[in-house]
Amino acid sequence: MTMPLRAATKYPKYGGTLRIELHVSTLSLDPREWRPGSATAADSERLAGLVYDRLVNLDEYGRFRPALATEWSDDAAGKNWQFKIRSGVKFSDGSTLTGKDVVAALQPLLPAGLTISAGETSVSIHAQRGVPDLLEQLASGRYFVFRAQGENATLLGTGPFVLAESVPAAPSEGNPGVLKPARLRFRANEECWAGRPFLDTIDVVLGDPALRQILNLQMGRAELIDLPPDLVRKARQENLRVWSSPPDTLLALRFDEAQSATTDARLREAVDLALDRETMANVLLQRQALPAAGLLPQWLSGYAFLFSGAANLERAKEMRAALPTNVAGGTEALRLRVDAVGDLMKLLGERVAVNARQANLSVQLVPRATGAGGTTGATSTAAGLHLFAWYYDSLSPRAELQEIAQYLLTHTGAEVTNESDDLEKLFADEVQLLATRRVLPLLVLPEYVGIAASVKNWSVAPSGEWRLADVWLDTGEGTASDGDGCGEPNGVRGVHR
Repeated sequence: MTMPLRAATKYPKYGGTLRIELHVSTLSLDPREWRPGSATAADSERLAGLVYDRLVNLDEYGRFRPALATEWSDDAAGKNWQFKIRSGVKFSDGSTLTGKDVVAALQPLLPAGLTISAGETSVSIHAQRGVPDLLEQLASGRYFVFRAQGENATLLGTGPFVLAESVPAAPSEGNPGVLKPARLRFRANEECWAGRPFLDTIDVVLGDPALRQILNLQMGRAELIDLPPDLVRKARQENLRVWSSPPDTLLALRFDEAQSATTDARLREAVDLALDRETMANVLLQRQALPAAGLLPQWLSGYAFLFSGAANLERAKEMRAALPTNVAGGTEALRLRVDAVGDLMKLLGERVAVNARQANLSVQLVPRATGAGGTTGATSTAAGLHLFAWYYDSLSPRAELQEIAQYLLTHTGAEVTNESDDLEKLFADEVQLLATRRVLPLLVLPEYVGIAASVKNWSVAPSGEWRLADVWLDTGEGTASDGDGCGEPNGVRGVHR
């Protein structure tokens, strides 16, 4: 009996266009512009992995593997590192990658105290103090290699795709009040050192509302969408294929001194004890988030389970009763501003206010001010409490905690952590940052992605980039299906990345 072509075909198919829809309205492919911890930087990093490469990568088993660097070594103190640059690698314009390109790209991105220099076929990184976690840093975050080209500083990469078109958001024809979303188009880099990707093109639409994204995925108008946690259950109920990452975003409260009441440590502790993180995670976010009492997630630090964020409403009431009557409930409420945008963040802010009222603390949610063109910014009313989101972008727990501490330093006077990567010292640093309760972790959220059935070989790097160079599309015409395609690639390109 003759087998159908679909069943007989072993290998994936080259060609096709992958359509992606993201809720973020703007992003930048210039790593020098990314603000650590921001959601915009997170989305930008995922797409930047299409265009650029790093010196080293990390595989699913935690092993470092060569990328633009084929070999590396360091001295006993971890202060001097050598990286041999892969020969024959070309940028998308055909020019050859050199050590000077690596230096020009990485020097503005490296932390203070690190310098990089180029040799003939290598680069050296020198540190004032030992950096045994340098590979973890270089394999994640903003540490991509690129070359600035031309008067408009267009950035060239060596990655599997090339940015072919970028169309900013613009008023719709005949309806100036409605903006057409921004769009990006990437085409395959035929000369990529790691082999040609399976896809011909990738089209990205920015700024589409989440419900419209779900509809477009259902109707076959998109193959990949990003899902907010509160819509994950709806997507699964409608039999959509959903992938989730380890928790990669922290939601937390931050106190500052815009209101004098926040200087009282007893008030901050009372707010902390009133917060019902379990209900926030299990009810408000429908079990699509985890309660958080620490700044770093368990998968990154290994010790997050040691922190406790259990609510104690009765103790919170006792502490409130011991406070002066004019503090957070008397003449002036504690004003809470949601620094991160989105309906989910507003709902979480409202839940914080409800928890506070249960402990007889008055917390008032204040709106963000709207500027010219409908942009949102800081409210004109001073707020002493802020709800913010922080995206984890480093595979080094020490580097990540330092970035968080530097962010908090701007607002709360928190001390920056030391340079050691020893986990006991790192834990002590985090305990110290949390001791004053000027920052109160609430939840950690995974990233959720809706994926069409036609998308095969879907996988994500430990650093967070979507490995779209290994994705192929099963159109049902002469290709074999491999189940849900969420595991390791069935087909590989000419050279493993």
